[in-house]
Amino acid sequence: MNLPRIRDIVKPHEREISRWIYLDSHIVIARDFKHLLPLIIRQQPPFSIDDRRLGIIISGEARVNINLVDKHYTPGSLVYIGPGSIISPISYTDDIKLCGFGVPADFPLPFTPGQLPQAFNGQVRDFQIPATQTDIATARHILATMWHIVHQPDYNLHSVAHLIAAQMYHYDTLFHRLADSRQSTQPRELNIFDRFIYLVNQHAQSEHQIGFYARKMCLSERYLSTVIRQASGVTAKEWIDRAIITRIKVELRHSQKSIAQIAEMMNFPNPSFFSKYFKRLTGLTPAQFREL
Repeated sequence: MNLPRIRDIVKPHEREISRWIYLDSHIVIARDFKHLLPLIIRQQPPFSIDDRRLGIIISGEARVNINLVDKHYTPGSLVYIGPGSIISPISYTDDIKLCGFGVPADFPLPFTPGQLPQAFNGQVRDFQIPATQTDIATARHILATMWHIVHQPDYNLHSVAHLIAAQMYHYDTLFHRLADSRQSTQPRELNIFDRFIYLVNQHAQSEHQIGFYARKMCLSERYLSTVIRQASGVTAKEWIDRAIITRIKVELRHSQKSIAQIAEMMNFPNPSFFSKYFKRLTGLTPAQFREL
């Protein structure tokens, strides 16, 4: 569900929602994402994204599975979803109001190469920050200025880029404030779980065994398995399987790749083994799932 795909979805409804949604080849800005949500959910999740999305939850609530983990978004939150994320909306209340923007991962931001704010350097794929009214107001002012600029004739893309950078710095400051607070209070087991889920989201396409993740984390397989089960109530192997199945579903639903190509991409030895694995965990063959 990248920005070109969103533009295709919005185009037939552009006149109806142009008051709330702005799209061009560089950026999408939503003053109220609620008007776009029904159009996107109709496209059959899960979705993968290859861009950066920064949002502000103004009112209402939403539940979304992002990168394997169910997230509960509540008012007064700042939200980031980064490239490589897989999203599956679950539910949202009628009074949901979410505003924000999305830009491609290669958008020309005014940062020195390799010097993105730390919260956006790829070490985390998504986060949610509880924010004060002042923090929310700052984020909304920056977004409102972006909205104003893009509606000017021949608007200056560099001005928008610097506003995006300002918003990223704002989120980064609050992200580190929250991270410092959690580091002193969050149990070690949850830190291990967070690191494990990050690695699974990053590597499950090619690495299907617990041993790989244990080695990356300098832990024994037995200890990692015990900690993950205690922290989440789910086995490490099941988390890996969830990541694999979710990625397969995205490819079956939203790509033109053949089943054999997907099996190879997901590092299965052959299409037959791939199909048996998928059916064992979903109850459907890949071909049956694609036809839904």
